[in-house]
Amino acid sequence: MELDYNKMGGLVPAIIQDSVTGKVLMLGFMNEEALATTQETGKVTFFSRTKKRLWTKGERSGNFLLVESIKSDCDRDTLLIKVKPTGPVCHTGSDTCFEEKNEADIMFLKYLQDFITKRYEEMPEGSYTTSLFNKGINRMAQKVGEEAVETVIEATNGTGDRLIYEASDLIYHLIVLLTSKGYGIEDLARELRKRHK
Repeated sequence: MELDYNKMGGLVPAIIQDSVTGKVLMLGFMNEEALATTQETGKVTFFSRTKKRLWTKGERSGNFLLVESIKSDCDRDTLLIKVKPTGPVCHTGSDTCFEEKNEADIMFLKYLQDFITKRYEEMPEGSYTTSLFNKGINRMAQKVGEEAVETVIEATNGTGDRLIYEASDLIYHLIVLLTSKGYGIEDLARELRKRHK
């Protein structure tokens, strides 16, 4: 990866984002050595402007940032690093350096879609998702119908907890069905966005 380190005196900003939730966790700076160390170890390593040395996030706390992907922007002077944090990111104990909760909110559906797509591509043995794909479209469609009925039952005669549980089953099985037909949750989002206009 060729970057322009000259604009900031040998450094580039590195935006750190949770790969599952999509939340921006923090901003740090890297020089060439910090980026090379990050790529080599799989743990985000910055260049500390105050200490004038490399530091791996989590070297004292144990709350590392495990690298999922690294991309540069169009000007090649900023990095976007997607990570899986192993604990709170900020030195204050907050989930993020912006005092936000790093919770798996609506962005988790994108993560789940990617996970199910990978299952469809790899078809690992012993996976429930693989077993659904192997049973074919009729069984997948039947499961969506069963989960829809169970969701309706809980909505009309059940508890809130059971409603969320059954609705989650419905969404999961719907994503499996969509994936088998070459679609994804993103296609539903596009359709809903069109209708919203």
